[in-house]
Amino acid sequence: MTSLPSTKPVDLASPWGGTDRTVDLDGPVHWVDFGGPESSTQPPVVLVHGLGGSHLNWVGIAPVLAEHRRVVALDLPGFGLTPALGRDTSVNHNAALLSRFVHEVVGEPVVLVGNSMGGMVSLLLADRRPEQVVGLALVDPALPNPGARPDPQVAATFALYAVPRVGELVLTRYNTRFSDRQRVLGTVALCFADPSRADEDVVAAGIELTAWRRSLPDPEAEFLGAARSLLRVLRGRREYDRIMRDLRVPVLLIHGTQDRLVPISAARRAARLNPTWRTAYLDGMGHTPQLEAPEDVLGHLEPWLESLGRADAEDSANSADSAD
Repeated sequence: MTSLPSTKPVDLASPWGGTDRTVDLDGPVHWVDFGGPESSTQPPVVLVHGLGGSHLNWVGIAPVLAEHRRVVALDLPGFGLTPALGRDTSVNHNAALLSRFVHEVVGEPVVLVGNSMGGMVSLLLADRRPEQVVGLALVDPALPNPGARPDPQVAATFALYAVPRVGELVLTRYNTRFSDRQRVLGTVALCFADPSRADEDVVAAGIELTAWRRSLPDPEAEFLGAARSLLRVLRGRREYDRIMRDLRVPVLLIHGTQDRLVPISAARRAARLNPTWRTAYLDGMGHTPQLEAPEDVLGHLEPWLESLGRADAEDSANSADSAD
């Protein structure tokens, strides 16, 4: 059996301009600073990955976003380079941790950009602490889809994850049966509409990260804690719908039309709950369009971010005029 890595990988995001950082939030939290101009008046951006993801999910768009504003990405406990170390990995606890990260690391209200589970975590934070959130960009967020027939493979997999002991057994067998490269490519096949669009450099970094996570004491429990909590939120659809309906911060919803994990019908339903949301549906894209088609995502995300910056500047000017 191949020996497992004992040394934590570093600087995985450095080819894309990212610098590794760590902060103590009841345990170490790894995050990546993609920088940004010191003179920028635009609100900083915090990138929040999905289930099984990491800061690497954002390297396709973070360098471009950082040309005009500060951009950071964190690894939530149980994912990426942040082991849980006994911390709860549920979406509710990670929303609380994200709030601490915004307060203690960024130090000012932010724009949250969340993919998949990261979209759910960002929605939970925006509902609980709206003063911390200038705007919310949801990229194929985890959403309920009542009455629709889910992808059979996805439905079967998550049904197994939901069962105590069964989910652990399934994940353990999967992790020992397949190589790190096979596991990463399997995720690409699930999350991309066209896996040939995957960037080989990102895949290579993902393999290195996956190898390290395999060496952790109980990675299956960390993953399943998050997955099961996500399913509980989706099953409690009435409260989740209320959060989306009542949200008052500006929202941009970006969604791939070929997403197998969260069908486009779920995104259209969410948008109907709150007609103030701006929407962009990406034809032929899967669950992680920020990796599959970063230019398409940036084409919608950058103008929206710039509009938030202009609105914030106008509010500041109006406040100054009132004071005079």
